[in-house]
Amino acid sequence: MPRTAQAAEMPSFGTLDREAGNLSRQVAEALREAVRKGDLRPADALPSTRALAASLQVARGTVVEAYEQLIAEGFLESKAGAGTRVALALAEPPPAREPRVTSSQAAQAGLPERAEAFARIGREFKPLPPVPFAISVPTGMTAPDDIWRRLGNRLRARGPASPTGYADPQGALALREAIADYVRKSRSVRCEADQVIVTSGTQQGLFLASEVLLGPRDQAWVENPAYRGVTAILESLPHRDAMVRVPVDAEGLDVEAGIRLAPKARAAFVTPSHQYPLGMPLSMARRAALLAWARSAHAWVVEDDYDSELRYEGYPFPALQGLAPDRVVYLGTFSKILFPSLRLGYVVVPPNLVDAFCGARVLMDRHPPTADQHVLAAFMTEGHLERHVRKVRNVYAEQRLGLIETLEALLPRELAWIEPGDQGMHLVLWLAARLDDRQIVQLAADEGIAVRAASPMFAAGTARPGLILGFGGFSSAQMKEAARRLAAVIAAAAK
Repeated sequence: MPRTAQAAEMPSFGTLDREAGNLSRQVAEALREAVRKGDLRPADALPSTRALAASLQVARGTVVEAYEQLIAEGFLESKAGAGTRVALALAEPPPAREPRVTSSQAAQAGLPERAEAFARIGREFKPLPPVPFAISVPTGMTAPDDIWRRLGNRLRARGPASPTGYADPQGALALREAIADYVRKSRSVRCEADQVIVTSGTQQGLFLASEVLLGPRDQAWVENPAYRGVTAILESLPHRDAMVRVPVDAEGLDVEAGIRLAPKARAAFVTPSHQYPLGMPLSMARRAALLAWARSAHAWVVEDDYDSELRYEGYPFPALQGLAPDRVVYLGTFSKILFPSLRLGYVVVPPNLVDAFCGARVLMDRHPPTADQHVLAAFMTEGHLERHVRKVRNVYAEQRLGLIETLEALLPRELAWIEPGDQGMHLVLWLAARLDDRQIVQLAADEGIAVRAASPMFAAGTARPGLILGFGGFSSAQMKEAARRLAAVIAAAAK
């Protein structure tokens, strides 16, 4: 078993008073104080006497004397070959951590209003545990572990293990070329590699679009209901009226309603292939109307094409971007179809927006991490992604059908029913109007079940109670057991 390298951190001493003399006593007292305050904790390694003496610019004998005194007192312990550490048995425990500041305390402390808004978002977007029904937890048959590891090892063997230097804010050219080729074939997107900007996922793409496209007094259409990731972005903007919630129906976004509400909006954030969270596609008539409005209003359409590969009945709808590449900003991601921790997505923008998006990207995080981009490019160009998508689609289709059948058998329709949809990695389970979906989310969490509430995705005054259930990456047995417990939670809440 390989030994783990452990480098002792140099403790902070402040300044020694050389005129007061007895430097070894001062060093010992400084170490005692560090232990009392918890800056040094039980089992923490200390620097060698030589290293600490050089840092403090004192004789090595001074530090040796201090260490020997603290070992005698029981503050420190020393073993041959293991160095000197804070004693496990007698060191005083660190002080209790101060309680976390609550929202009301933050307001009283004078935090900026936007800081509190971001704090609310941070609390809301905490990740769910990897248990049913968290969305996108690829494991087993749906995780590309072996191929990904083999490609990574091969690429590292050809060059530096850790790429150095700053990179292109657009992303690695090899990956942008692979993305451009992939979306042309699979989604009818019309673009070249120099229109592709690699992002850390759809969320960053949405944020970039809001930064680039919206001015201080501009408005944007957003579907109602909608993905909380986009509504949270627009809620956090300094101007209150930036977001205009536009209703959806069986045909998707109601374009006529959007024109009535905000005819001069600067952008429309939409999910035309698979409305989030309800699942219906935007009809061809609505697509034509949306693009006609965008052209006449000199507005932009931001197309979030999430889960487009996962259609279980018929063929996926082509991307909206292919109908108007000069007015559409197209967003895609690999996080869900591969694995969320990859944090790689992309934005395809019209040529005249490339520099603007790159500038915003530079101010945000300069460029995406480099190493995994080359692994992903090889994964795509060698055909692994297309094979992976086919495998995932087959697995998820079976899991989706099994979950639907299980829930329908367990839950009476007067309590809960499933929104029909034939695409993606989640289902919407609507709840009876008298039920509180946020309360059920908490009760389900107590039973080891991870779900999200649907009501926060609606505009104020229009909410419906429901639950978002992911079915990716869990076995049939796991989901059946989780569905049984969830049904029990819902039935108990109804009483």
